[in-house]
Amino acid sequence: MSQGYDLGLEGRVVAVAADRGHHFSKPTQERIILVKGHGVEGDAHAGPFVRHRYLARRQPRLRNLRQVHLIPSELFPSLVEAGFEVGAGDLGENVTTSGLALERMPLGTLIKLGPSAVVELTGLRTPCVLIDRFRAGLKRQVLSSAGTGPPFKSGVLGVVQAGGTVAAGDAARVRLPSSSFRPLPAL
Repeated sequence: MSQGYDLGLEGRVVAVAADRGHHFSKPTQERIILVKGHGVEGDAHAGPFVRHRYLARRQPRLRNLRQVHLIPSELFPSLVEAGFEVGAGDLGENVTTSGLALERMPLGTLIKLGPSAVVELTGLRTPCVLIDRFRAGLKRQVLSSAGTGPPFKSGVLGVVQAGGTVAAGDAARVRLPSSSFRPLPAL
């Protein structure tokens, strides 16, 4: 185990996904390769500058804080219970985890995926209109109405700080920031 990663904050990678095209869902893969400062090799959202279609049209030289999308698999049963059939890759995530409360982690949290890849969390993924095009009414389900905790339940976004291969079954180890504990902003 790498020094500095909290033993109490360890989960697993359930699935990985990538897609060269700008589609809402991403097909699951056997493994993905994370590239430092770039994102998921071969994924439409990879690159040093923003690749989100809406944002890229307005600010094409904006730093890409959305290189990797992670989502907790614990979200899926509640969506299924509400009548939405959702699985790994369906919500556009690159990495599906278990055992980590991703949306509750502070800004700057580092997540080590597999033997060497590290993703720094930059924000909460904001659900857009495309989520309702995927499944009508789903956006309402991922918006938090409790008033406590994160405003969205649709995963987190991050940038790749160290590259490496990530596959289902890999460990996901967390290192919290040493100083500030600011909540993840909406991206």
